[in-house]
This record gives sequence, structure tokens and C-alpha cells, in this order.
Amino acid sequence: AFFWLVSLLLSSLIWFIAVKASDPQDEPLQKGLLIFGVMFSVLLQEAFRFLYYKLLRKAIEGLVALSEDGCSPISIQQMAYVAGVGFGLMSGAFSMINLLADAIGPGTVGIHGDSQLYFLTSAFMTMVLIFLHTFWGILFFHGCEHRRWWEITAVVVMHLAVSGSTFCNPLYVGSLVPSYLLMATAAVWAYLLSGGSAQNLRRFLLCKS
Repeated sequence: AFFWLVSLLLSSLIWFIAVKASDPQDEPLQKGLLIFGVMFSVLLQEAFRFLYYKLLRKAIEGLVALSEDGCSPISIQQMAYVAGVGFGLMSGAFSMINLLADAIGPGTVGIHGDSQLYFLTSAFMTMVLIFLHTFWGILFFHGCEHRRWWEITAVVVMHLAVSGSTFCNPLYVGSLVPSYLLMATAAVWAYLLSGGSAQNLRRFLLCKS
């Protein structure tokens, strides 16, 4: 969560400087800066995810050196899951803070012809991003661990696609549907990389050992 916060701070600082140094009356330029800020923020988040992986790798080596049996008490898969959850929860928390700030006022969403589904769809988008960050953490760490750079590239591309789809709003179908399809794909992919199988899933659903 701390690493995600640092990436957000740096990307916000770059975007703030860019906006202040440009003409606020130039709407096409401001929209371009907004798109640049979102894309830059995504790339910076993934860069910090990689830095966090390197830090955890050093931590695991230290734990192995200190353990009596030469094995780490925590696997890289567990750390990947926890790192993804941390990124997702902090991302969701900031999304909810922005929503609550809009809900305070002074107006009411929908009263001047805006979509009345703003808060509902924003909640669904926040939820999908929390899950996606969790799955992306597993995929990203697996790619780093086994030097499968195409898996890392796939995570970055999916992150860019989901963030870019939000520019379709207020056509919320254009952002929610692709995001949930990508979430389902990432969930299956992460499940398989974690050692899951159809047989394991069937045993889980049937409560069998």
C-alpha cells in the first residue's frame, strides 16, 4: 500500500506541474494532459510494483539465510497475493474518497441531466480494480520470478486498457464490460499460475478434501 501511495504522489506531482505550466483555457490540451497523467500513473504504478518485487526478493533471501532449514517461511506466491491486495485496497480507498468528496455537494448527480448511475458504476469500477490489482500482483510476480517478460507486459497492457476505458464515461458500458471481461481473464490466469486446476475447483465447490 505504501509503494502504491508513493507512485500516486509522484504521478500527481508531475500532472500538477504540467497543468500549472499550461494554458487552463485550452481544453484539448487539458484533456491531453489528463490522458497523459493517467497513462503515466499506470506506468509508474507498475514500475513501483517491480521495485516492490525486488525488495521482497531481497527479504526472502534474508529469511532463507536466517532460517534453520534453509527455506523461507513465506513463498513468493503468498507475497505476490498480499502485494496485489495492498495495491488494490489502497487504490479502492482513494477511489472511494474521491466519490465521497463528490457526494458532499454542492449539487446532486443527475439533477442537470447527468447520469444517475455515477455512484453505482463508480462503485463497480472500484471493486473491479481491487480484484484486478490482486490478480495483476500474482501475474506480475510470476513473470518476474520466471523471467517471462510477456506476462509482465500483459499486466501493463491490461492496466493501461482498463484505465483508458474510463475515458468512455459517461458511456459506462464501454468501461465496465471490458474491465470485467479482463478481470475474469486475469482471475483464471492467476488461478492457473498459482497451481489451481479444474479438479481442485470442483473439489472446493463440493467441499471435498
